[in-house]
Amino acid sequence: MLSPFAFLAASHEAGGDRPAKKPPNKEKHMSAYRNLALAVSSAALMSAAGPGLAAGGDLVVFDWAGYEDPGFFQSYIDEHGEAPTYAFFGDEEEAFQKLRAGFEADVAHPCSQSVPKWMDAGLLAPLDTSRIERWDELEPGFRDIEAYMKDGEHYLVPVDWGNTALIYNTEELSEEDVQSLNVFIDPKHQGRISIGDNVDDAYALAFLATGVQDWTKATDEDFQEASDWLRKLHQNVRTYWSDGASLRQLMQSGEVYLTWSWNETFATMSGEGFPIAMKRDTDEGASSWVCGYSRLASGSEENEDLFYDFINAWREPGSAEYIVTQWGYGHSNVEAMADIPEETLTSVGLNVNDELRANTLWQAPVGPELREKMIAEFEMIKAGF
Repeated sequence: MLSPFAFLAASHEAGGDRPAKKPPNKEKHMSAYRNLALAVSSAALMSAAGPGLAAGGDLVVFDWAGYEDPGFFQSYIDEHGEAPTYAFFGDEEEAFQKLRAGFEADVAHPCSQSVPKWMDAGLLAPLDTSRIERWDELEPGFRDIEAYMKDGEHYLVPVDWGNTALIYNTEELSEEDVQSLNVFIDPKHQGRISIGDNVDDAYALAFLATGVQDWTKATDEDFQEASDWLRKLHQNVRTYWSDGASLRQLMQSGEVYLTWSWNETFATMSGEGFPIAMKRDTDEGASSWVCGYSRLASGSEENEDLFYDFINAWREPGSAEYIVTQWGYGHSNVEAMADIPEETLTSVGLNVNDELRANTLWQAPVGPELREKMIAEFEMIKAGF
């Protein structure tokens, strides 16, 4: 299944030009937010019977680390005088389990594969699309995915999209070295590889490497072959990175020179002058995804207005420009994306390449049986079994 959005299919060797603007030092920028969020998250999880975190008066966003960057929602801060409160998760299964255990927030940031599961579990509330500005400017291929709708109501506002692809240190490896994804299971790279602690990206890599480009059609045999491939990869993994900042540290220190990662890593590190390239045109291809914001059923009704203010801040063209130039991700506002110069898109690896578009595994929602198998098996693989 191909990506529903042309930009997502970009499969360009993006090792040349730097981003139009030098990305900020997000590690320093995020530290205060992260410390606060971790404290809030821990306190909330310690007592499900205690006062709810999202008790009103302060919008609480349950998110991936880094998305607390004010550049994404500056008009919200301008209107309300401060940013929302953030709590972070490392991957969507962790977030799902915490929400199921009673953690309360107003907003969450799931990605394409997880939304149906969260909907079925009753974690998400339907959206009032009449309150979402520029709703018609959303890329229809994201906005109207049937798996994100129920009884005619939408449950996800698509916000960001990008690629997960092979990234390497150009002083340690040549382009020829990384022409195939099977470089990840070559024993000579043992201890110099890192992939994300993320089940979807891990299986996207494994399915691609074993010849599957549409995981919604994967058979039991395909799943077993991909799992066996991941077990070989595990032998070479130095560590499973948890966020972009931790991966950047691993690569800057020289501990790791090969990874499977998001646009952010390439955009940030190349902007800082690090010898790095992102290769989407491997023999087996790359992967793509879309994520967005949902209103949580556990959220405070008092914060409903704040929720829509937050979403509308993200919908602004300035947010689109910022996420592209500073983070290397695409934005779901198709009109705003059309105004961004092709040179800028190329510099962060978001330009379209028709020739390799079909060589992309779109991380579409898979059936619950396969997804649960992926989650369980990945935990076993990481544990060495």
